[in-house]
Order: sequence, then structure tokens, then C-alpha cells
Amino acid sequence: MVNDREVCVVPEARLEDGVPQIAGWFVVNARETRWVHNEMGHYCAFEGKDDAAFGELGINLNVLPPGAPMAMYHEEPGQEDFLVLRGECLLIVEGEERPLREWDFFHCPPQTKHTIVGAGTTPSLVLAVGARKGGASYPYDEAAARRGAGVETATQDPREAYARYGELKPSAPPEL
Repeated sequence: MVNDREVCVVPEARLEDGVPQIAGWFVVNARETRWVHNEMGHYCAFEGKDDAAFGELGINLNVLPPGAPMAMYHEEPGQEDFLVLRGECLLIVEGEERPLREWDFFHCPPQTKHTIVGAGTTPSLVLAVGARKGGASYPYDEAAARRGAGVETATQDPREAYARYGELKPSAPPEL
């Protein structure tokens, strides 16, 4: 007891292959954690499953080949934010296209329709952070559809929205 209050110590999470197996604090190098990929690029989410999942905040790294979407055009009930760490991207937001370059930050309030597509001649690296407030919806947008980053028919079902892309498969971290 310290000052008549119990001292709560948060345990360190046990990592296996860079992935937390239990809830708790941890430090991991992004090159040493789990990466997955498909034709949309490479993705690293840092979190584990069950009680090692991040309940309040999603955070991930995305390596996008030129022309590949980071996600299908969507909107979510929670805030999201994106920082381009390397390369060039194309932001599609509320039906408008905007170029993004290294160090550009995109703030995305809840219900903002958006996606990011790799651009330029080399892969881009994007840090994505978002509040966990519920599922996304996938509206139709002409600009997103033209870039291969949008659905042909609006849907609430992520499996339907991403049906044209293959399953995410484990991979080594990409070289940049």
C-alpha cells in the first residue's frame, strides 16, 4: 500500500514471433513482428488475439505498391489518422483525389469516406491509427472504383468489399 492506495502493476506481455500472447505492455521492433500480405501490399498490426487484441485503438503499418489500395473506400464510426512515412500516395476522400507525400498527415473524423492508394514509382509506407468504435461501411464512389479501391455496390460486409483480393498470408517484413 502506498498512500492508502493499492499499487497496480501492469504485466509485460509474453511475445511469440513478435506477437503478444497475453494482455500487457510490450516493446517490439516492427521488423520482428507478424507481417501479412496480398496484392494490396504488406500489413503489420502489432496486436494479438483475444485478451491481447487492442480494444480501443487500432495501429498498423502498411507498405503499398504503386497503384495498390490500403483499404477499400469506406467510412467508420471512429476517428482515423494516417501519416505517410515514405513514398507517395493518393488520398481519395469524400470523392476527391489529393496527392500525399512523405510526412503528410491525414486526419479523418468519424464517418469520413476515404481510402489511400500507393502512388509514385516505389512502395510507400503509411502509419494508420484508428479508434475502435464499430464496423465500417463501404459506399460506392466513382473515383475509388476507377482506382481499384472501391466497391461496385455499397455494402456493410467487409468480406464482400474485399472479395476481389486474395487472403492475407504471412510474410517477412518488406524491404524499403
